[in-house]
Amino acid sequence: MSIPVTLADLDGALRQRGPAAYVLTVDERGAPHVVHAELHAHGGHLTAAVGRHTAENARSRPRVSLLYPSRNPADYSLIVDTVAIVDVADDGPRLLLTPARAVLHRPAPAPDPATSPCGSDCIPLLLGSQARPSGPGA
Repeated sequence: MSIPVTLADLDGALRQRGPAAYVLTVDERGAPHVVHAELHAHGGHLTAAVGRHTAENARSRPRVSLLYPSRNPADYSLIVDTVAIVDVADDGPRLLLTPARAVLHRPAPAPDPATSPCGSDCIPLLLGSQARPSGPGA
């Protein structure tokens, strides 16, 4: 079952899930680095206080993803791809995150595998004019 969510509802989806999410960065070897952080919305951006390794990763590789896990087995996880800027505050490094793409996702069979490029009933949420077909043959 799909739950329709428009891009205009991204802020609402973030509010429904609360401030806690996983911040995913990549180190210089390409290995994932995952930390749990509290995120706050500010004028179209999100901010997160992070540690030194996360800040170093984001400074060198600013494409950072956020994962808001599903709240129950029937729910979707919210994955938000962002572009990060690292800011050093008095209390440590912070990320200023600008959402670039988001998707609601859960492992479920596609309603019609022949027409679903992602093989499940995930719902892409694309920002602005960045809407592009994805998947095989796109």
